[in-house]
Amino acid sequence: MVGGAVLGSIWMVCLLLPPYLMKRAIEDGLLPGRTGVLVGWVAALVGVALLNAWLGIMRHRIMTRVRMDATFRTVKVVVAHATRLGAELPRKVSVGEVVSVGTGDVAQISRTLTITGPGVGAVIAYLVAAVLLLSVSVPLAVVVLLGVPLLAVVVGPLLERLQGAESEYREQQGVLTARVGDIVGGMRVLNGIGGKELLAGRHLRGSRSLQAEGYRVGAVTSWIQTFAVGLPALFLALVTWLAARLAAEGTVTVGTLVAVYGYVAVLVVPVSSFIEGGYDLTRGLVAAGRVVRILDLTPAVEDAATLRPAPVGPSALHDPDSGVAVAPGQLTAIVSARPAESAAVLDRLGRYRASAADWGGVPLAEVALAEVRARIVVADNDADLFAGPLRTVVGGRAERADAAIAQAVRDAAAEDVVQALPDGLDTPVEARGGNLSGGQRQRLRLVRALLADPEVLLLVEPTSAVDAHTEAAMAAGLYRARAGRTTALTSTSPVLLERADTVCYLADGRVVAAGPHRVLLASEPGYRALVARGGDGPAVAGASASALAEEAAVATAATASASVLAEEAVR
Repeated sequence: MVGGAVLGSIWMVCLLLPPYLMKRAIEDGLLPGRTGVLVGWVAALVGVALLNAWLGIMRHRIMTRVRMDATFRTVKVVVAHATRLGAELPRKVSVGEVVSVGTGDVAQISRTLTITGPGVGAVIAYLVAAVLLLSVSVPLAVVVLLGVPLLAVVVGPLLERLQGAESEYREQQGVLTARVGDIVGGMRVLNGIGGKELLAGRHLRGSRSLQAEGYRVGAVTSWIQTFAVGLPALFLALVTWLAARLAAEGTVTVGTLVAVYGYVAVLVVPVSSFIEGGYDLTRGLVAAGRVVRILDLTPAVEDAATLRPAPVGPSALHDPDSGVAVAPGQLTAIVSARPAESAAVLDRLGRYRASAADWGGVPLAEVALAEVRARIVVADNDADLFAGPLRTVVGGRAERADAAIAQAVRDAAAEDVVQALPDGLDTPVEARGGNLSGGQRQRLRLVRALLADPEVLLLVEPTSAVDAHTEAAMAAGLYRARAGRTTALTSTSPVLLERADTVCYLADGRVVAAGPHRVLLASEPGYRALVARGGDGPAVAGASASALAEEAAVATAATASASVLAEEAVR
């Protein structure tokens, strides 16, 4: 930016040289009829033109570098912070806000930084021109010195109004973008329950409101751009008229008149730069404010000031808020009539929420977060699948041997998924598994979790989107793969609960009973009613639970859309 300001200043000051050279060519060569002198000054004009062309190219190149550098720096810091926020990001900011920042605000910030080159140059050129005019005529210099501040007074209120309108427009744009994402994500559910027209109407009203706000922004912008072109032209006309009067009175020579016209004509460039720079700065402040709002978000959990070492070997996890205890080397199931309650337990045990949970007697909050993430993995049932070859999608960061991948695929009952793909493990997977069904995505998530092979694996509803037969195969494979390893999962499926060493039954977020599945069936009526779902036995209940869970998984993909629809229905 400093280099751009230096080149921009030299370039704009050099723009003032041609009027001076033209004056000398007229007075020293043309009027006296001295051809040699005239040719010399014309050659000097050509040389200055070439110098200005080179300076303009270099200024543009360095300003392009500033723009690109600012873009990548901003993207880097936003992405790094989004990664640091992790699962906390979608809880605090909408997808539409992030998309708006990435597609619009980053570019506006980088474009604003490029005003430094012409901006600093404009100030210096303005002062140099004022000094040159002062040597010609004090009234002309006074007009120039007072003219630019007057332009700022005229345009200033418009820039302030633009900032308010632009902020409102960007806010509405973010909300509407998020709504579009919700509608697309829940299209299947919306079609099924007849809510598509309702959501389309809400989107249409939002679009019209955004359009009206866009017209407000456009109206202010058009006036600013009008002044950016028109006011410098009026300024030039006024100064030229004053200089022509002086020439007519004989106060200044014809050559001086030409020079004055040239100086003022060159001043159109810095004056326009002032106005356009103010316009870009206003929009840049709005964009920067939105980026800073994201950067101001703080993670739900961070490393404590004083850290303690984690347990050396397999140790029990305990959540005092719910009373759930996960024994080392065992499979623990957590059951609740409210899935959010059981999922919240795993979030606390995986340290995705601040809590008093401890690991082998050591508070999780005092263990280095990096070590917690390395040894304890929470696998959500709706976690994203990234784009890329299937081998990479399930393998994660490390290179996985084909034998290990094949074993994890068998344990997750996903062999038919791989076999159905045209190139097997080398088949490209679309972002979020767009070319896979819900049940296929869920099994591949389990493959990925098993390949990670963490010391502690916490699974949220790992079989909610599959049929009863596949669920039984997944339960057997999970039990086999995690034998002797610490594992906890949330589910109400008897097929999974039958495999658990211990089942923790929650009511109102607290453990009311814990023990083997069959013991709880016999001793806890609430537990029996929850897992049986009105069936006559475990087998029937298993099929019923799977069917209901499969429909629940489809609804989960459009949670945001469903919530909007529910809000409208309440109204």
